[in-house]
Amino acid sequence: MIFQLASGFMAAKHLFAASELGIFEALGEGPADLDRLAARTGLTRRATRISADAMVSVGLLERHGDVYENTPTADAFLSGATPADMRPLLRFWDKISFPSWIDLAGALARGPAWEIFDLDESLQPIASAGIEAFQAGPSQALPDTVDLTDRHRLLDIGGGTGSWSISLTGRYPHLEATVFELPAVAAIANERIAGAMLGNRIRVRAGDALTDELPTGFDTFLIANLAHYWSPETNRTLLQRIRNVAEPGARLLAVDFWTDPTHTQPFAAALMAGEFAVHLRDGDVYSADEFTEWLSHTGWRFLDHKPLAGPMSVIIAEAAPA
Repeated sequence: MIFQLASGFMAAKHLFAASELGIFEALGEGPADLDRLAARTGLTRRATRISADAMVSVGLLERHGDVYENTPTADAFLSGATPADMRPLLRFWDKISFPSWIDLAGALARGPAWEIFDLDESLQPIASAGIEAFQAGPSQALPDTVDLTDRHRLLDIGGGTGSWSISLTGRYPHLEATVFELPAVAAIANERIAGAMLGNRIRVRAGDALTDELPTGFDTFLIANLAHYWSPETNRTLLQRIRNVAEPGARLLAVDFWTDPTHTQPFAAALMAGEFAVHLRDGDVYSADEFTEWLSHTGWRFLDHKPLAGPMSVIIAEAAPA
């Protein structure tokens, strides 16, 4: 068990390399022997064998004699042939997360060397695309998990590339949304929304949710993948700021890696606490009970807690009467 855990970085880096080198894309064209696969990727025969055999070993490729082929999982998520493309997430973890995880002990002992907010212009698109890919399952599940048939205007606070708003407005054609994001990400969201041909129903407004005035006139507020950025005190401040612009009865949807009271389940959420620690000074995972307590002290009434996809879930609340 110890050896398997300690060598996990090797499997991860093999996966990142195979994705970057195009192994899965090449086999998306069909099964191939080593020479044909090397020709498709432009790699040497030796490099191709090392990468492909490692992916056979971890269960993402199949090998029949001298012929390699993608497993159904690799075809669906790594070949680039379907909308469920996890390659941006692998690129994010490889280029941004992995270098920071090298000094996890230092981040836990002294704080992170840098924060995700400090990414330069070349890395910001990689981070945004990777986070969107990670959230693809939960964002697709959210519209069928919550009922917004009686809602009309959504403020998507810290809405990233706009993927959550795109998913919700796609399911509810009467719904309009505004994505409120930091300027660097807001520019990416504008492009993403324009590409989805939803610029007439989703607007983007640049701003900082903790310091800038929040817009008014919304009956629904979404904070997705946001609470883990901050300390409990800052989260309570954000909830109070939202409540200050919310009319009684307004709905709040809070999506995150909400855990059990011990912070050990879901398993992936417990591991993600390390991801937040290396990238955020106050980053952490919180239990659903902790968030519910914050709601009660900031003018919100807890309604429900529902699973989405993977380790993410949504807590639903409404603005209590003043």
